[in-house]
Amino acid sequence: MRLARLPRRRYTPGPTPIEFLPRLTAALGGPEIWIKRDDLTGLAGGGNKTRKLEFLVAEALAQGADTLITVGAPQSNHCRLTAAAAAKEGLACRLIIEQRVAGTYDPRGTGNAFLFDLLGVETTRMVELGTDLGAEMQREAEALTAEGRRGYAIPGGGSNALGSMGYVVCAREIVAQSLDLGVGFDRVVCASGSAGTHAGLLVGLEAANAGTTLTGINVRRPQAEQELNVHTLALAVADKLGVGAPARETVTALDRWVGGGYSIATEEMVEAVRMLATLEAVLLDPVYTGKAMAGLIGLARSGQIAADERVLFVHTGGAPALYAYQDVLRRR
Repeated sequence: MRLARLPRRRYTPGPTPIEFLPRLTAALGGPEIWIKRDDLTGLAGGGNKTRKLEFLVAEALAQGADTLITVGAPQSNHCRLTAAAAAKEGLACRLIIEQRVAGTYDPRGTGNAFLFDLLGVETTRMVELGTDLGAEMQREAEALTAEGRRGYAIPGGGSNALGSMGYVVCAREIVAQSLDLGVGFDRVVCASGSAGTHAGLLVGLEAANAGTTLTGINVRRPQAEQELNVHTLALAVADKLGVGAPARETVTALDRWVGGGYSIATEEMVEAVRMLATLEAVLLDPVYTGKAMAGLIGLARSGQIAADERVLFVHTGGAPALYAYQDVLRRR
């Protein structure tokens, strides 16, 4: 595997913890649920994008970039962490915000939207859903070139083959920690959004011969479309690493918990967020991990995840977005 040869910045001191969730397990009557705390990665507030940025920012620095450019939704964890990485490295940051649900973008909003400003983002501009985001980043890069500067464009979620290496690293951590804990996992569950986390875990777990099922819970797209996205990216990741490509049938991205669409609250998400907070003092987010945990809970209750399975939930962070969802999350 060529992973060690790739330039990498380090924003997290060591492996993130794996913890047992005894009260959630008891409340559901099984399966045995554990959690990989990738909400505790480095940079401002942590989350899965930190792992991807370790590789992406290393490339940006190697290319002499002075500005990071990226795209995301109004409450984008990725935009927050890209801004944080830029601040850490002494770089500028420019954001393009895609308004995916009409009327949801507020330049003076709370949650991550507030943190964009606090972290010193140079410019933030909004575009409507369906805009060619790659073209918009190119336009931003050309504007920087005209100023005598150099931009580095990072795709949404940091989800290209290079960014996905962060979750190949995570998969290797999971396998090593599983061995150290003496705990073998039958299934790993993760949110499936921009596909980089899902694809990186898939390739990493297969390359390590982990012998575990990976189940993605989709937060945005229909199942077939998302599974194609994940598999296409996984092929690119495997090729970059020089390892065997995962088969299409190994990709699962269930869409039953998307609800009305990306970032739109559901009753199942609210229940899951409140359950984890009150039972385990773990804060999920309303867009990704809340819906992913709702999926895990739903699969457990329906018996599609057996009561005797041992399941690892990958917590990809995002708690700052909770503050933008207070109206739906407060106890009524």
